[in-house]
Amino acid sequence: MKAAYITRTGDPDVIEYGDLPDPEPGPGQVLVRTEAVAVNPIDTYVRGGLVSIELDDPYTIGCDLAGVVEACGDGVDRFAVGDRVWGSNQGLLGRAGTFSELAAVDEQWLYGAPDGVSSELLAAGALVGLTAHLGLFLHAGVTSDDLVFVNGGTGGVGAAVVQLAKGAGARVAATVGSAEKQEICRSLGADLVVDYHDPDMDQVLAEFAAGTGGIDVWFETLREPTPERTIDLMAKRGRIVLMAGRAARPEFPVGPFYTKDLRLFGFAMFNASADEQQICGETINELAAAGGWNPPIGARFPLSESAAAHQLQQDNTIGGLGTLTGKIVLTP
Repeated sequence: MKAAYITRTGDPDVIEYGDLPDPEPGPGQVLVRTEAVAVNPIDTYVRGGLVSIELDDPYTIGCDLAGVVEACGDGVDRFAVGDRVWGSNQGLLGRAGTFSELAAVDEQWLYGAPDGVSSELLAAGALVGLTAHLGLFLHAGVTSDDLVFVNGGTGGVGAAVVQLAKGAGARVAATVGSAEKQEICRSLGADLVVDYHDPDMDQVLAEFAAGTGGIDVWFETLREPTPERTIDLMAKRGRIVLMAGRAARPEFPVGPFYTKDLRLFGFAMFNASADEQQICGETINELAAAGGWNPPIGARFPLSESAAAHQLQQDNTIGGLGTLTGKIVLTP
């Protein structure tokens, strides 16, 4: 099979594209013929050596995939040959990556694909959708009474937060970086979209949240959070969710935090159990089947151009170029 893989960490040009042996599904595993995969920031951190984990040699990159079941190992009872599936959480914790024509995946990390929903959309919304759901519901306990705010409402996780929170009946506010992105974010369901270049951004947010006393759930996607600003905009007993910024060391205003009875949740999606992620996958499938799941896709590449795809993701995640809206999807 063709695959995109590395034999050492480094810049995107360490990614090779070539032939690797076809995997065989072991007990409890499903062999998936991939139709689409997606790039995530964590993929670039692993490839670049910024996240130190033990890697196979060669190591197939990638976490997300969508495709068709080609074969099933012993004990598989949730899927059959010919089923369309999608999933994430691969390429980590000893699991093989997904940037390949075939992938052997434990069935617990896969979800059935809703009819009429493309493999591109399912791959684009995999890791980011699971991440958004875990943060919103497992950790922050979002309800229809909440006002949810997310930075970067057209980014991978941000767009998923907007759609999932709206699907739960919450009001949603988001920031973006251009008029074009404002329109995209509104189309996803956001009630308020503010350009973060606007010097009056926080005043606009405060006025929007005035009726509820502030923001109930702040979903932080930025690598450099700003606790002072965040806490000032929060409602009493609000919840702040952190899922990015490994190297961030911001000053933290303890007094305003505890006098508002605030709560702070930090999480990484790969720490969640398969059962917890199954709940996320089922909710995403329900939303997708109802037409309410449309992860923005900002760029498409063939699998053979994985190095270029990684460069684009790195330039935007670490380099901050702002040239990408939504996810990068590749097809074999």
